[in-house]
Amino acid sequence: MLKGIEIIAEISANHGHDINIAKQTIKAAKEAGADAVKIQTYTADTITIDCDNEYFRINHGTLWDGLTLYHVYQEACTPWEWHKELFDYAKDIGIEIFSTPFDFTAVDLLESLHTPRYKIASCEITDIPLIEYAASKGKPMIISTGIATLEEIEEAVHACRRQGSSDITLLQCVVEYPAKAEHSNLAMMSDFKNRFSVKAGLSDHSLGHEAAVIAAAMQASMIEKHFILDHSISGPDADFSTDADEFREMVSNIRKTEQIIGEVSYELDESKMKTREFARSLFIVSDVKKGDRITRENVRSIRPGHGISPKYFDELAGKKFIKDVNRGTPLFWDLIEI
Repeated sequence: MLKGIEIIAEISANHGHDINIAKQTIKAAKEAGADAVKIQTYTADTITIDCDNEYFRINHGTLWDGLTLYHVYQEACTPWEWHKELFDYAKDIGIEIFSTPFDFTAVDLLESLHTPRYKIASCEITDIPLIEYAASKGKPMIISTGIATLEEIEEAVHACRRQGSSDITLLQCVVEYPAKAEHSNLAMMSDFKNRFSVKAGLSDHSLGHEAAVIAAAMQASMIEKHFILDHSISGPDADFSTDADEFREMVSNIRKTEQIIGEVSYELDESKMKTREFARSLFIVSDVKKGDRITRENVRSIRPGHGISPKYFDELAGKKFIKDVNRGTPLFWDLIEI
């Protein structure tokens, strides 16, 4: 098998401001087949300011229109005082946890918790100092590209590499909540790999799991999906998040897709070896006597595959048999005068 696609459960705001729900969500994600869970590390004050003018009020055709950025982030943030407990809990139950930092202090907090890697959110891809600071910690970097121009993606990748980071994953991402599946534009993943020599995957905000499964078929290295314990838990991300049953079904279909894709291998498995019995080989097709020579009349390439390979016929033509042989006998080297 190819190395498995990493499936990330993004918890984000789906904790209902209850740390026990956050823990239950981590456990449910593990049981549903997630390879890792991701949270987000910010406070309303580290990501924006409390201001109610036109610059800070959301009015872009989103689920959060009419609210201020500060209000949304107050509701959505994962309290910093939870982080150590959540990291410890995930470690105890055997699932990786990491986070998206939104400023330098968030990186510092995550470093103190020994985060295994960093994810840069779509809207932070233009914050080159933040990307450089996270990349300077020597951890793998994951970057969502949702709002970025080609130039901005190039700058983000170069920022990582300037800090010595070589393990970079770019995620195709549509910043619609929920995203329309037909906007997924998964062709971008191949271009990321070819253009930037990085790994590529999908941060999927669409409903259902069609886009994720197709991304798996296109050999994404990572698929991230928002995960919620139960849709009854309200929150900014609830409407486009996948519950445990939906996530489990998605994981199952991704793993089946991986099996179907398989890997490049020219080794013959047991099934192929058995079927090779029906391959063509050289057979004696009429009785021959000692001293008779091999001709196209007494030796032919036919099924099954128990005799010498047909590729040797021209080399063997005209050689003598060293014993009498009955019709229907595979042609073997020890029947011929070499």
